Amino acid sequence: MHERQSDGSLKPAPFEMAQRPEFFSGGGGLFGTPRDYMAFLQMLLCGGELGGARILQPRTVTSMYENQIGDLQVVAMKTAEPAYSNSFDQFPGMAHKWGLSFDINTRPGPHGRSAGSVSWAGLLNCYFWLDPVKRVTGAIFTQTLPFYDPGIVKLYGEFERDLYRGLAV
Repeated sequence: MHERQSDGSLKPAPFEMAQRPEFFSGGGGLFGTPRDYMAFLQMLLCGGELGGARILQPRTVTSMYENQIGDLQVVAMKTAEPAYSNSFDQFPGMAHKWGLSFDINTRPGPHGRSAGSVSWAGLLNCYFWLDPVKRVTGAIFTQTLPFYDPGIVKLYGEFERDLYRGLAV
């Protein structure tokens, strides 16, 4: 794990998650590899099936992409712990909704994703999106604090933009 320094450099820092946590957390504690996570995202993109095995029912996956909060809006999230997280809003000025586990962008994203795409992130600057319209998913995995690091967010946007450009060729 690394921490971003005030001069922009990265400094190694200790960080350990308890292998046997005191309590189970819906927002943390899942361990896996980027390859495993990409398989998980591919399974969601394929309607709950991967490699011929049905993991989730198609209706379950569909409901994950549907607005589950009615007229409420997802708003910018203000940090309570600046050492761990910056304040963030994935798409400032855009209405967001929340499905079952994902932020839903209601309009096309600035880097290529379609309206109705879903995404989320992890504390150590891991980000992913699923685009059910263009049938593509992407993710980046880092181990950096604080969350919503401007340099990593910029890289994420460039990666998404370049991936969609590559698909258009």
